Amino acid sequence: MPFEWVLALRFLREGRMQTALIMAGTTVGVAVIIFITALVNGLQASLATRTLSTQAHVTVRAPDDAPTPVLDRSGRAVASHVEPRVQRLRSIDQWERVFRELPSQAHVVDISPIATGSGFAFRGNASKSVAILGVMPERYDRIVKVADKLTAGHYRIGPGEALIGIELAKDLGAAVGDRIRVLSSENREDVFRITGLFDLGVKDLNRRWVIMPLRSGQSLLNLPGGVTHIDLTVDDIFVAEAVAGRIASQTGLTAESWMAVNTQLLTAFKNQTMTTRTVRLFLVLIVALGIASVLVVSVVQKQREIGILRAMGASPRRIMQVFLIQGGIVGGTGALLGSGLASVMVYAASFALRQDDGSPLLSGGIELSYYLTAALVAVFTGLLAAVAPARRAARMDPVEAIRYG
Repeated sequence: MPFEWVLALRFLREGRMQTALIMAGTTVGVAVIIFITALVNGLQASLATRTLSTQAHVTVRAPDDAPTPVLDRSGRAVASHVEPRVQRLRSIDQWERVFRELPSQAHVVDISPIATGSGFAFRGNASKSVAILGVMPERYDRIVKVADKLTAGHYRIGPGEALIGIELAKDLGAAVGDRIRVLSSENREDVFRITGLFDLGVKDLNRRWVIMPLRSGQSLLNLPGGVTHIDLTVDDIFVAEAVAGRIASQTGLTAESWMAVNTQLLTAFKNQTMTTRTVRLFLVLIVALGIASVLVVSVVQKQREIGILRAMGASPRRIMQVFLIQGGIVGGTGALLGSGLASVMVYAASFALRQDDGSPLLSGGIELSYYLTAALVAVFTGLLAAVAPARRAARMDPVEAIRYG
């Protein structure tokens, strides 16, 4: 074993109490860093899953109608005021081609065409304003997992059949097997038999949505063969905005991500991430100061030994390496022990922390990147904290160190 390693290990063994305390501090710091990261990411994933379970990650639709300005022969606008145009219900131009091309986009997982608009649902003397959703059942269930949220009936949407929310069923006094009449804003109507009731966890959606076959929605909304939206999901919710921007630039359509729609949720995610980074920064500083203080004390205690080594021909560089190795050993050992402690903490939290539905807030597993990041931070912090004591030891005059050590 090299001379520097032998001396570094000997110094650590001789100050066992100091070494144990600083390694304990490093271990706890690494464990807390990993645990907080896993906890915050688990909270974000849970919140995102609950919020985005009722909507697509990216929605593609036709661009808004824009008023045509009045120009003179020189190309200058002559109208002093331009009235905004009323937005009419219209289909995406050549949506079949767009539908075929979108799956080839990076990060896109599932895709579903939708014909949606407003209308009224009637049963007897009861009537309610509703949102008509004409969908392809199998494809739409991959976007919004309605089948998992049924409280009664079956996920079956055939011709003349529809799914409605539990609040709308209560308002209409309807149950599975009953029939309702739906009148669209285009003054077209049809009768549907209720095959299932769903609870999406959002009262407004439970009170308004009527999910029917795509052809029925197209007929009611007077969109023969057309769709108003194309919904899609991505493999990473945080790249949704980039995917939406790329789709908009390539197709000329309007593409909105969940980030643009749920700005408050995105702000909450950013605040959580900033808080986590701040806590981790202070933990790193505490660990660094602890390692540095112990090594400074070690330098003071070992002045005579350092002076003797210098007098015997040990170079300042080799002396400096001894204390850098000590810092690396403390950081590395703390990273290993801290990773083990973090695993125990996360595993225990997976049983202790539960959501409202009884499911665990944390999965009990930790991504490998958390361990690697924490280990790198611990080792780097140990080396960085050892720089000042190592330089002080390297600059010692051997005569003075032996005389006053």
